[in-house]
Amino acid sequence: MLQPTVRRTWSPRGQTPIHYSWDRRERLSVISAITVSPKRRRLGLYFQLFDHNLTADETEPFVAAVLGHFPRGIILVWDRWMVHRSAARRLQERFPRRIHIEWLPAYAPELNPTEQVWNRSKYTDLANFIPQDVEHLATALRRSLRHTRSQQGLLRSFFQRAKLTL
Repeated sequence: MLQPTVRRTWSPRGQTPIHYSWDRRERLSVISAITVSPKRRRLGLYFQLFDHNLTADETEPFVAAVLGHFPRGIILVWDRWMVHRSAARRLQERFPRRIHIEWLPAYAPELNPTEQVWNRSKYTDLANFIPQDVEHLATALRRSLRHTRSQQGLLRSFFQRAKLTL
């Protein structure tokens, strides 16, 4: 959202830091996937930004695009969000031999490494960031996600935090 995520910061003693922002409700929606290459165990981060709430109509082509990078198919691990369930049905009809879906337990975001991508972007890279508009936010978010994508150790730590082995 365009509202800043306020976190602790520093300032000279006696000078309270003040962030000026106004009540704005515009937002971005982002879909992402962390991939693990089967041979080299290299991690990848794919993402796409939208200016509206996500539906299965956006989720299905995103997964199909990721699938294009893995000709032998993928195992898709998803939470039980309604959009994912709807897209899963479509994807299994469209790619019956190339997509296998595993479901995370309900209400268990701590098991999803992708949640750590959002925590990192929101609470570290974009903490106290006050965007001018949605495009400014999108630019900063893309920069954050590209930086995260380039750090194999950081991506691996997201799996360690979820207590998942690669």
